[in-house]
Amino acid sequence: MIEVNAMGEACPIPVVKTLHALQELNGAGTVQTLVDNEIAVQNLTRLAESKGCAIRTEKRGEKEFCVTITTEGAVAESGDEEISCTVPAAQKKTVVVISADHMGEGDDELGRILLKGFLFALTQQEKLPSTLLFYNGGARVTCEGSPSLEDLKNLAALGVEILTCGTCLSHYGLTDRLQVGGVTNMYVITEKQMQADLVLRP
Repeated sequence: MIEVNAMGEACPIPVVKTLHALQELNGAGTVQTLVDNEIAVQNLTRLAESKGCAIRTEKRGEKEFCVTITTEGAVAESGDEEISCTVPAAQKKTVVVISADHMGEGDDELGRILLKGFLFALTQQEKLPSTLLFYNGGARVTCEGSPSLEDLKNLAALGVEILTCGTCLSHYGLTDRLQVGGVTNMYVITEKQMQADLVLRP
């Protein structure tokens, strides 16, 4: 049996760690994963079902769950397959709008550091936004060379929708350099903000 401690870890980390442990078994065996929230339990359950594994969950405390996954054979390498995670419906009403590659006014270099910190901090929040919208100079943040790509990919794996203005990508010559999320237009950008309960503009 392999034990995985994913307490305090946000999705997709518990799923990734558990998947790697299942692959390390190289055959029949059991992986026991500790997590601290029911959403992680749901995501691990989906993982087990997708791999044809048996699963058992034990609630050991208010914020402690033990998920036991048993496989009767080797689990194939995941390769580049997408790891999907559920986000609670209550977390799907905030839209973050990023219109520049820096945060705030004054020193743009400092502003880029601040924006990178902001996007990392988003990945650590208990309540995630539903959508991140990037337009004008903000289009650079989702493209090749951006220091925030890892954080944005983590947010996408957590279920956050990431959209970048296609007109803006074209204007800056970045159409072929988009690295995360999808391309959108001004109608959708407007619609997403109109339907949001809260719009954040860092």
